[in-house]
Amino acid sequence: MKIKNYKDLLAYQKSYKVALLGYQVTSGFPSSEMYGLVSQMSRAAISIPSNISEGYRRGSQKEYTQFLKISLGSNSELETQLSLSKDLGFIDEDEFKKVYELNEEVGRLLSSYISKLEGSS
Repeated sequence: MKIKNYKDLLAYQKSYKVALLGYQVTSGFPSSEMYGLVSQMSRAAISIPSNISEGYRRGSQKEYTQFLKISLGSNSELETQLSLSKDLGFIDEDEFKKVYELNEEVGRLLSSYISKLEGSS
């Protein structure tokens, strides 16, 4: 399949799903976490597909690679925040696994994209 825009990228599609799942799992967090972990997780999760799309539209391979790296950083942040949420008892094991494993897959895809782009420059 030919990539026509960022929405065709598997990393974008899966990271968008991670963001949606993130909102679902944090909806049950204690209200005391609204400006803490919930806010941090939401920003990190939203940042992943947002940076993929912004970088794609920038028009330069160098900038696109940089935005993918920012997405990968947010992906790592979310990984930590998900683990904290589980360890604090805010999300159960099943919810954790579902989001965490999808987020890991996004990280692998981003790393692969970055490697390919850096190898072709």
